[in-house]
Amino acid sequence: MRKTRSMSQTPTCPIAVITSHGQPSEPAPQEAALAQLASQVAQQLPGWDVRSATLSTPGLLEQVTPGGALVYPFFMANGWFTAQVLPRRLTGIDAKLLPPFGLDPDLPQLACDALRKACADRGWSLAQTRILLAAHGSARGPKAAEAAEAFAETMRAKLPGSDLATGYVEEDPRIADTARQFAALTPTRPALCLPFFAQAGEHVRDDIPEALEEASFSGDTLPVLGALPAVPSLIAAALKRAHDEGPKP
Repeated sequence: MRKTRSMSQTPTCPIAVITSHGQPSEPAPQEAALAQLASQVAQQLPGWDVRSATLSTPGLLEQVTPGGALVYPFFMANGWFTAQVLPRRLTGIDAKLLPPFGLDPDLPQLACDALRKACADRGWSLAQTRILLAAHGSARGPKAAEAAEAFAETMRAKLPGSDLATGYVEEDPRIADTARQFAALTPTRPALCLPFFAQAGEHVRDDIPEALEEASFSGDTLPVLGALPAVPSLIAAALKRAHDEGPKP
């Protein structure tokens, strides 16, 4: 089950639905991972009904989303899926669509904290560590890259003196190109790759490692941003704010 309470169409408590892209070629693993996240978020919101559905399982989002629900897009940008696909899938359902995970103003600080911890665990100086923010990008439009670049700029402001660059799976600069620049310009400095992704799907499991191997990247790759320990609390706080604001206008 991908819910924590009854699926009643007349909610007696706040209902939230966390949704993500999922993996069309193999929906089950990402569906299970999202359900686990929903369970963790529910622990932060006593009295709430927190559900989950990826877009890759046909009809599931519509099935678990009643009128009045808060829909939380576990996406990194307000791109094609969040701006086009989600509203279309929710046609006829009076749900409130929240801003996506990747645009949460508190997320860059979590990422910076994760980098500090990763460097401390390795005995590295953060100021001397090159950071590759590996993102999806998109051939459908600029929103995905704009979100990643804005995120990178916010991180740079929070990490004065840091050396952080972006690389993309689906557009330039490619991840391999950015990694090659690291090796060419500062071959002796340590490096970390931080995947700007919500879930560890095929891009994270296959495309990013292949690109880093192609570039002979010698650094370490961290878990995706969506796997940070504080993410359930971050999502719970966003849902609570949206609920307190009341129904959509």
